[in-house]
Amino acid sequence: MPTQAKQNQNQSLSGFEPYVPQPGEEYMGAPMRAHFTKILNKWKQDLMQEVDRTVDHMKDDAANFPDPADRASQEEEFSLELRARDRERKLIKKIDKTLQLIEDEEYGWCESCGVEIGVKRLEARPTADMCVDCKTLAEIKEKQVGK
Repeated sequence: MPTQAKQNQNQSLSGFEPYVPQPGEEYMGAPMRAHFTKILNKWKQDLMQEVDRTVDHMKDDAANFPDPADRASQEEEFSLELRARDRERKLIKKIDKTLQLIEDEEYGWCESCGVEIGVKRLEARPTADMCVDCKTLAEIKEKQVGK
């Protein structure tokens, strides 16, 4: 697939157009903050809809199977869904924290070293709170401590 076609596909899948800063535009000015607020709110909305779908699915599909194997399969399926929703719940909390950082005009800077995280990294991971270098170092340290 040609590169342009891949980019267009990625844009449609993620639901936003990449931010193109205007010449001389201040990093994390109002337009840039609005762009990331829109991305984060859309992401949060999608996660909340998934939670609703899970609740409906579990209500509709809940059955008391007489066969223990069928019952165990259903319980395992529900358990996996609930674990996924728990991870999403934690992600929603992180999105809320990030939205608060945007509101406080503290979004977009590395919490370790204070440099700009960068638009491309934030579009790839809107809840990022460290620049690539600091995050890489943190992961290396984590691996060393984990051994």
